[in-house]
Amino acid sequence: MNTLHTRVMLVAAIAAVLMQPAVAQEKPAVPPTPPTNLKVLKLPPGADIQQIMRTFTSGLGVQCVYCHVQGNNASDENPKKEVARHMIKMTQEINGKFHDGKLRVSCYTCHRGEAEPKTAPEPKTGQ
Repeated sequence: MNTLHTRVMLVAAIAAVLMQPAVAQEKPAVPPTPPTNLKVLKLPPGADIQQIMRTFTSGLGVQCVYCHVQGNNASDENPKKEVARHMIKMTQEINGKFHDGKLRVSCYTCHRGEAEPKTAPEPKTGQ
């Protein structure tokens, strides 16, 4: 083989390698840190705490820092967290009275997406 042919082959090989899609470095899966300081919530195996928290935030129309200290979800410094625990106990107690195992009441039942619970329906307008 002549030198020119060798160079062309080398350039073609390098070009072929560079044109290959980049292989993503697979990072080892880091298991999520298990939640701590759960005094009221009893999670069944495999429960998704994030999904449970999302139902609370949508039921009350708030963000996580409404009850949690930003960056430290386990902290009890925010007094609203203790109120939330009382509300969770209340809904657990009510739901426990139904023997079919279905969820009958939740945060949304009373709060309807607002931080303060609704105690009466909104008055109808235009009548």
